[in-house]
Amino acid sequence: MKMRIDIARAAELLRENDDILVLCHTHPDGDTLGCGYALMHMLQSLGKRCRLECADEIAPKYNFMLEGLADCGDFEPKFITAVDVADIKLLSGASAEKYDGRVDLCIDHHGSNTEYAKTFCVDASAAACAEMLCPLADELGVEITPAIANCLYTGISTDTGCFKFSNTTARTHILAARLMECGANVPEINRVFFETKSLSYVKLERFALDSLKMYFGGQCAVITVTQEMFAKSGSNDSETDAIPGLSRQIEGVKAGVTIKESKDGTFKISVRTHTPIDASEICRPLGGGGHVRAAGCRIRGSRDEAEKLILEQVEKALKESDKKKQAVKKP
Repeated sequence: MKMRIDIARAAELLRENDDILVLCHTHPDGDTLGCGYALMHMLQSLGKRCRLECADEIAPKYNFMLEGLADCGDFEPKFITAVDVADIKLLSGASAEKYDGRVDLCIDHHGSNTEYAKTFCVDASAAACAEMLCPLADELGVEITPAIANCLYTGISTDTGCFKFSNTTARTHILAARLMECGANVPEINRVFFETKSLSYVKLERFALDSLKMYFGGQCAVITVTQEMFAKSGSNDSETDAIPGLSRQIEGVKAGVTIKESKDGTFKISVRTHTPIDASEICRPLGGGGHVRAAGCRIRGSRDEAEKLILEQVEKALKESDKKKQAVKKP
C-alpha cells in the first residue's frame, strides 16, 4: 500500500535501512544532483553504505559535490530512494523499467508527482527539493557541513534562477541564509552556475536563438535544439540547463517553448511561462508535468509534429487565460 508521509517519517525510514540507492532524474540539474549528493553525505555520516545513480551523463561542473564522499562500490540495494523525481518515467526508459514498483521512498517538490513510490514525501510549496532536505538533515540529527551546504545551496539557487523565479519565497531566502552560515561557498557556486559559460555552450545558444519562431501575436516563442546543433557547437545535453529560459525573456512572451531533439529521436519539450499561464497544464495532456512556471514532456514523432502538438496546448492555455480575463472585466 502506497503512503504519503512527512519529512520526519522519511528520516525514520532512512535511519532504519542500509545499502541505500539514491536515484536522480534524467537530464540531471542542480536540484536533483544537489539533493542526491547531499543525501549521500548525510547517510555516510551515519555510517551507511549508499550510491547514486543517474541514467544520463553528469556535467563536470557538479564534481565538487563528490568531495568528501566515499566510493561504496557496487552493491545490491536494500532500500531505494528517489529525489526530485516526479514520475518513474523520468529515470529514463531502461531505469524506469528496472525500478518500477521498487522505489521505497520519494522525496519531491512537484505537485504533479505521480505517487509511484511505496512512500512519498511531497511538498509542492517548496521552491526546490533541496529546501526539503534541510529539515531532513535536522530530523536525521546530521550536521549540515559545508559540503552538504554546497549541495543544497546549488539545488535551491538553480531551481529558483538565483532567486529570480516566482517560486522563490521567504522560506527560500531563510534556508539559503542558513546554508551560507553553514559554510556554503556562495560566490563560487553563483560564478559557476550563473556567470560562466563554456565556448561550446555559447555557440549552441547562438544556434538555438537563430531557430527562434514567434506565435500567437508574440505571446509564444519557440526555439529548437537539434543533434546537428550539438555536433556543430561541440556542446552536449549536460550544458542545456539555461536554454529553456531564453525564450521567456523576450518582451511580451507569456509562454516560452524549447524543443530539444534527443539521441533516440524523441523530443524533450520544456515550457517556461509568466503569470497567468500554467506550464504544467500545457504539458499534462501530453504526458508531462512539472510546476506552474516550469514544466516539460516528451514527444515521439517528427520535429514538426512535436511543435504542432505543443503549440495546440499553448494556444488552448492562452485562449483560456483570455476568457478568464474577459470574465473579470464584465460587471
